[in-house]
Amino acid sequence: METTQGLTVAPPPAAPRTPRKGPPAAAVSAGLGLAAAVGVGWALGAGEWLTHPAFRAWQTVCVAIAVQALPFLVLGTLVSGAINAFVPAHVFSRLLPRKPALAVPVASAAGVVLPGCECASVPVAGSLIRRGVTPAAAFAFLLSAPAVNPVVLVATAVAFPNAPEMVAARLIASLATAAAMGWLWLRFGRERWLRMPARHTGHQAGQSRLAEFRLGFQHDFLHAGGFLVLGAMAAATFNVAVPDSVLETFAANPWLSVLFLAGLAILLAVCSEADAFVAASLTGFSPTARLAFMVVGPMVDVKLIALQAGTFGRSFALRFSAATVVVAVAATFATGWWLL
Repeated sequence: METTQGLTVAPPPAAPRTPRKGPPAAAVSAGLGLAAAVGVGWALGAGEWLTHPAFRAWQTVCVAIAVQALPFLVLGTLVSGAINAFVPAHVFSRLLPRKPALAVPVASAAGVVLPGCECASVPVAGSLIRRGVTPAAAFAFLLSAPAVNPVVLVATAVAFPNAPEMVAARLIASLATAAAMGWLWLRFGRERWLRMPARHTGHQAGQSRLAEFRLGFQHDFLHAGGFLVLGAMAAATFNVAVPDSVLETFAANPWLSVLFLAGLAILLAVCSEADAFVAASLTGFSPTARLAFMVVGPMVDVKLIALQAGTFGRSFALRFSAATVVVAVAATFATGWWLL
């Protein structure tokens, strides 16, 4: 106790000591459980399984697909993040014609010069609609941007060396699908199917553009990179585990092979910057069937359906995705018959 000018002042209480914290109990338990599982698996013969030639082949295919696609995935997400952070949203609306019927093909062609992964195309399309762009043009851009941007076309050329017709076929079929879907929405779309988006995309006032670029790139890369790894694993499993007799059943039929790889693209949900390498690995199928994988995948897959449902509503996502699959498959057949 201290006395100051007749007043008795109690000393301030000592700051409580913060006890040293060890690793969280949950983390310790998870680590011990993982170690125990590894030990049990090894004791049961997992070591021999990991050295099996089939697993080695699976590992080689998986790593090869991921390593080939990774530089294009990085480049694509870098460009997508830069556009989102540094390009004002009003640029898109000013460049489009005022007539919706003309805005649709222009928006489709804009995907060739304005790259973006399919994960980013959904919120960007929502931002365009909120800023006054006709929904038909925004949806055409949503479909074309991840399918025909320069990064995707260069990746396709690398995945299919000495086959420029495959790059041209992908460009033509994807542009035709995007424009057709925009016109179909313009003719048959109903406003009640579309829940107007409320999320913000692009630069926000008061925020650092560099910080937005970094966060956008980080989000897109980690999100798309996870799907790339899963897609590479699924493609490797498909190549190693599926018997040749099953593949021959689908591959021998030109109609079934296209439908089969179109459905596979929807389920695998591989990023558009990487799907050409997965398609190139499916050597048992015809060029037209592999083209279907590359045309359908960037426009319709399980993660895109979920993103569209969350942005525009479930009613829109189901109708739009189903129609896109039909149009994309038809465009693939026509383009494959013409060029491949």
